[in-house]
Amino acid sequence: MATTQPVTEDESIPTLLSQLVDDARGLASAEIALVKARVGERASAYRNAAIFFVAAAVLALAGLIALLVGLILSLATMIGPGLATAAVVIAVFAIAGVLAIIGKGRLAPGTAR
Repeated sequence: MATTQPVTEDESIPTLLSQLVDDARGLASAEIALVKARVGERASAYRNAAIFFVAAAVLALAGLIALLVGLILSLATMIGPGLATAAVVIAVFAIAGVLAIIGKGRLAPGTAR
């Protein structure tokens, strides 16, 4: 980027316009570099947060699976392993179905909640 120098009598208008264009290009490239740096910083922060959210989701899923297995084992002593598994699976699918219907309803146009 060109340095600012005092205007002298012998500088012509084309020279001044050329210097103005060079300064404008330098400013534009500096602004672009600044925007790229800001976007890169935000993307890095979001990437790190996403990694933690994925780890939390995996652990939550493992906990849910452990809970369901424990429920099956507890019910197996009362109604047998086959019926306990069927009961837990049917209940989980029913809950998943209700959640899917609610989600679909929220996607319908004009029903923002």
